[in-house]
Amino acid sequence: MTWTRNTFAFSDELDQQQPDQIYALLQTTYWATNRPLDVVEKLIAHSHCFSLRDGSNLIGFVRAITDYTTTTWIADMVIADGYKGQRLGQWMLECVMSHPRLQSTQFALQTKDAHSFYTKMGFEQRDSLMSTAVAYL
Repeated sequence: MTWTRNTFAFSDELDQQQPDQIYALLQTTYWATNRPLDVVEKLIAHSHCFSLRDGSNLIGFVRAITDYTTTTWIADMVIADGYKGQRLGQWMLECVMSHPRLQSTQFALQTKDAHSFYTKMGFEQRDSLMSTAVAYL
């Protein structure tokens, strides 16, 4: 499925999920700088991934980890620095949450610094999240 807006295309098509480009974009984040390319390749293979492009340039990425029935975990949502402030993150998340295979699931995520953005998108902060840390060697 592909959505378009001006010069942007947001797609979950498999041929748009290019590991080397996604790896490079994730390296710009605080949470994935230590993630090796082989890990990025695996997460693409085992998640429902979406890429945002301006022409042929990858400028955004988000993935949904889901059972397509009850639960969808949003992860690795990122917009390239030169494109922030254009409401592209909002558009990406709206597309993901309205996707026919995902729209009836409960969405969850973890964030360190984007609480106000996700609250505007309908997420509520909860104290019940528990997780473990992962270190890549």
